[in-house]
Amino acid sequence: MKQNVGGIDRILRLVVGVALIALAATGTVGAWGYIGVLPLLTGLMGWCPPYSLFGWNTCKTRS
Repeated sequence: MKQNVGGIDRILRLVVGVALIALAATGTVGAWGYIGVLPLLTGLMGWCPPYSLFGWNTCKTRS
């Protein structure tokens, strides 16, 4: 798997993922908050399946 999620995109995914999981764990939002696992995992791995499908890449290219 080639990384296709970079920099700011990755940080935002991690923050949103942790926030949603925390909200679900405290009962602030319903169980749907555990969907935060998806952005958390894609942020940790640096690879997003829909990005690959559409040919998107937010990683900086090295010249």
